[in-house]
Amino acid sequence: MTAHQQDRAGDRAKRRGGARVRDRLPDRAGRRAAGGAAVRAARRTRLALVVLAGLTGAAALAGCGDPEVFTGGKPPSPEGSITVVPHNGAHGVRADGRFEVRVPAGRLERVAVSRTGDAGRRPVTGRISPDGLTWRPAPGRLRLGAKYTVDAVALDGAGHRIARHTSFTTAAPVRRFVGHFSPQRDATVGTGLIFSMVFSRPIADRAAVERAVRVSARPGVEIAAHWFGRRRLDFRPRDRWRPGTEITVQLRLRGVKAAPGAYGTQRRTVRYRVGRDQVSTIDAARHTMTVRQDGRVVAVLPVTAGDDENPTYNGRMVILERHSMTRMDGDTVGFGGEYDIPDVPHAMRLTRSGTFLHGNYWAPPEVFGGVNTSHGCVGLKDIKGGGPNTPAGWFFGHSIVGDTVEVHNSPERTVAPDNGLGGWNMPWELWRAGSALH
Repeated sequence: MTAHQQDRAGDRAKRRGGARVRDRLPDRAGRRAAGGAAVRAARRTRLALVVLAGLTGAAALAGCGDPEVFTGGKPPSPEGSITVVPHNGAHGVRADGRFEVRVPAGRLERVAVSRTGDAGRRPVTGRISPDGLTWRPAPGRLRLGAKYTVDAVALDGAGHRIARHTSFTTAAPVRRFVGHFSPQRDATVGTGLIFSMVFSRPIADRAAVERAVRVSARPGVEIAAHWFGRRRLDFRPRDRWRPGTEITVQLRLRGVKAAPGAYGTQRRTVRYRVGRDQVSTIDAARHTMTVRQDGRVVAVLPVTAGDDENPTYNGRMVILERHSMTRMDGDTVGFGGEYDIPDVPHAMRLTRSGTFLHGNYWAPPEVFGGVNTSHGCVGLKDIKGGGPNTPAGWFFGHSIVGDTVEVHNSPERTVAPDNGLGGWNMPWELWRAGSALH
């Protein structure tokens, strides 16, 4: 569990979210929204037989849906079809340890590996063997004090497509600390990005560490720091970034003493560019998502949000990660065996406690834009494997890390400021008061 995953376990169990989305065309949206009480009652009756489409995630991404929805019955187990070494959740992995992804039969279609460490989030190069059974990284040792994330998609021996998401952490250098952050340098980010560092060790002298991290912008704007506990330090301006802003992060942590016997190792400069402004507003009561770019409405999509027992968080959230396909397992977020969907398409993480905005191919079409059925996530209509021209595919293709997603009219409370990049929900003066230098 990362420092971002500090929601209570009970709250996390409320964050399974599936979403439905309607096509962006207004006439289709209107047709889907119409239907009357009798139609909605029929939907609810049918959906009562189906585990609600939704998603959440802790270490592994979670999802929503009932195995009976899938053609051919229960989907194959990702663990039995794709093996990742080191195992999911492993800590203290040696730098010279074995690292590979393999399948016993069938073939690997794609493997995406990233490393989050002292240089931000960076891709890890590797190759799939000619027989399609094994992926291995390029020669070299693993980085110490880093988190590795693996997303693999494969066809098993029976021709079923399956996805697996795992992560592991390498051993931290002795008597050293690093700050993990993402995205990687030189990335183009959305206007809602908050620069966030999670340190590998608790920080006793927070003022010394904060002085060694400087975040600036061009054009200039006031930027303030806020500590969440002793491991996490975030930076944001009063309001969202202006499009075209150049953000510069100077890390001068090398030699800085954070605690007895713990010294920093990082000395680098990281730059980001802020792209166009995109804000997507979800009305949980109307089951719609209105997408605005630079203030102009470019799409209105039908969605399904969290049901009455598992409502979606209200408030501002920020896209943290994007996955073209991932696994969603209810067991990772306290839902037991209620659902385990191995190939959820177009998944975008909104909170560390497990709220996603994702494609949904298993729910009946009338669900999208008509009724909330998920475990807390927001779902858009999609097809198996993910289609580029579906509502989910369109939104995925037009979104980047750092884009803002706002939820209104849900019966749930506002998302916590430390759950993902929820700091936009904290008043500016309270945010500034969280600096160790005041």
